[in-house]
Amino acid sequence: MRLKQPRIAPLSEAEWDAETREVLEGLEMDGHVYNVFATLARHLKLFKRWLVFGNYTFSRSSLPAREREMVILRMGWLCRAEYEWGHHVAIGKQVGLGSEDIRRVAVGPDAPGWDPFEAALLRAVDELHADSFISDSTWKALAGRFNTEQLLDLIFTAGQYTLVSMALNSCGVQLEEGFERFPDEAEG
Repeated sequence: MRLKQPRIAPLSEAEWDAETREVLEGLEMDGHVYNVFATLARHLKLFKRWLVFGNYTFSRSSLPAREREMVILRMGWLCRAEYEWGHHVAIGKQVGLGSEDIRRVAVGPDAPGWDPFEAALLRAVDELHADSFISDSTWKALAGRFNTEQLLDLIFTAGQYTLVSMALNSCGVQLEEGFERFPDEAEG
């Protein structure tokens, strides 16, 4: 984690007003509200609007779940957002990414073992992160499998998780116990 303490602390349940309670109770997982949500709820107007877009990119986009998680994990790695990484390692495992796949996401598109499409998917994330642009060769590789909606969803998912990574890192949102941290052996 970049910061050992949050710059903006998550709202405690005692601080929730009725509107905040209504929003955050809908986000509880196993009776717990994750730090990212409790932190962003400090600006409830922004948070409620962001949730609509975040919910779309996470659960309603046209990207297959496994590929979506590869995109999110790679962007979390590139942005050095360990909070994002930890949560999406768990989600990635639920949608078919193995431990070796996750380690290779950290290494990147040139890691041995990716098929050409998977390598292109990770390369697109790298290109968006570095240049805010997907190169022609990467675009063509992706367009061989993805339709127009999926290509747009890829771009917007990468952008969404860049935004989230910026907020997590800058606010110092702390990773809850039980989630994986960055792998030591990989370099991004």
